[in-house]
Amino acid sequence: MKPAPRVGVVGAGWAGLAAAVELVARGASVTLIEAGPAAGGRARRVPYRGAALDNGQHILLGAYRECLALLRRVGAPAAALRRLPLALDPPGAARLAAPRLPAPLHLAAALAGARGLGVADRLAALRLGLAVRRAESAARAGETVAAFLDRLRQPEAVRRLLWEPLCVAALNTPASRADAAVFSRVLRDALLRRRGDSDFLVPATDLSALLPDPAIAWLGERGAAIRVGERVLAIGPEGGGWRVRTARGETVHDAVVLAAAPHEAAALLAPLPATARLAEALHALAHEPITTVYLQYDARVPLPGPMVALEGAHAQWLFDRDRLGGVPGLVAAVVSASSAEAALDQEILATRIHREIERVTGPLPPPNWTKVITEKRATFACVPGARRPPCETGLAGLVLAGDYTEGPYPATLEAAVASGLRAARALTP
Repeated sequence: MKPAPRVGVVGAGWAGLAAAVELVARGASVTLIEAGPAAGGRARRVPYRGAALDNGQHILLGAYRECLALLRRVGAPAAALRRLPLALDPPGAARLAAPRLPAPLHLAAALAGARGLGVADRLAALRLGLAVRRAESAARAGETVAAFLDRLRQPEAVRRLLWEPLCVAALNTPASRADAAVFSRVLRDALLRRRGDSDFLVPATDLSALLPDPAIAWLGERGAAIRVGERVLAIGPEGGGWRVRTARGETVHDAVVLAAAPHEAAALLAPLPATARLAEALHALAHEPITTVYLQYDARVPLPGPMVALEGAHAQWLFDRDRLGGVPGLVAAVVSASSAEAALDQEILATRIHREIERVTGPLPPPNWTKVITEKRATFACVPGARRPPCETGLAGLVLAGDYTEGPYPATLEAAVASGLRAARALTP
C-alpha cells in the first residue's frame, strides 16, 4: 500500500483546522502546528475574570454551508448556535424583519412590512434586490458599494438603515470604500437563494467550544499530531518535500499547508526566491480592525432581544451573552471597521458603549468591569482591486489557506473554512 502522505499544517485558525480535518479524512498523516497557546486564531476563547470571552464576537449565516458541514463533521454541539431570522430593528429607527417564507418572498415581505421606510424606499430596495440576483454583472469593475448604491438610486433612508449596516457587517469595510462586486455576491447568496440562508446563527457558547475544541479532539482521536505553542521559524524544500523548523527542532513533510495570517505567511515565504513576490503581495494587503467591548453588569440587562442592531452609534450590534450563553449580565458590543474607536482610550470607549446601551434599556448601574479587545488585522480591507492570492504558491507541495486567499466572499468564517478545504483538496486530489 502507498504510505499516507505526511502533511504539515502551519496555523490552527479556522482555515488550518478545516484543512487538517479534510486531510485526515482523505487519509493523510497530519501534523498541526500552532504558534499561540490555543487553536482558533481570530475566533477563539479568551478567559477573563472567570468569564469565557471571545477575541471577537462572531456570527454565522445560514448560507455558510462549508462552515456548518465542518461543525457537523467534528461533532460540534447541536445547541452551540442559536438561529435567529434576519432582522434589522435599531430602537427608534426603521424595523425590517424577514418572515419564514421561501426566498426571495421573505425579503419582499420584509420590505413590504418594514417600519420607518416609505413606499419609494421599499421599491428602491426591492429594485436593488432584483439587480443582485445577477451578482456577477450587477456591480461594475472597480465600483465601490457607495457608487453602486448611487447608480441604483437608493434613497438615503434605505442606505443608512439597510445597505450600509449590512455592508460593514459583512465586509468589515465602509460602503465608501467597499467592493460592490463582493457585496452583491453576499446579498445574492444570503438573501435570494434559500430562506434559511439569511438567518443569523449566533454562537450560544464561546468560539473555542464551537469549533476549535471539537476539531482538535476529532483530529487527536484519528492520530493527528497537535503541537500548540510552537512557532514556525522557517520552511524550505527538502528532498522533494518540505522542511519545517521551530525552536524545538525540524520535521520533514511531503507537503505543507501554510494557514498563518498574511503577515506571518509573508515572513515565511520571503526567503524562498520563488515566492518572494507572493510575500510582497501579502505584505501589501491592507487590513481593517474589529473591536469588541465586553461589559459585565450585576444583573441581566433588559435588551429587547439576544442580538440588537444600533444606528448612529459606535457599536453596530449588541449581544446579550446572558440570553445566548447563560453568562449573567454580560453584554458584548461589536464595532466593525473600528480604526477610530481602536485609537480611543479603552475606558472612554467602554463608557461610550455603556451610554449607547442605556439608549436602548434606560438608565443602568455602571458595569462591574469592562474589557476591550481589538483585532487590528481582523479582516483584509475588502476594497475594489484587492489582490487576493490563490491557494497555489507555484511550488509543488506548498499551498496557502486563509480567509484572505482568492474566493468569492469577504473575510468571514465561511471564507476561512472554504479556503482550508481548497488547500487540502489541492494536495490530495
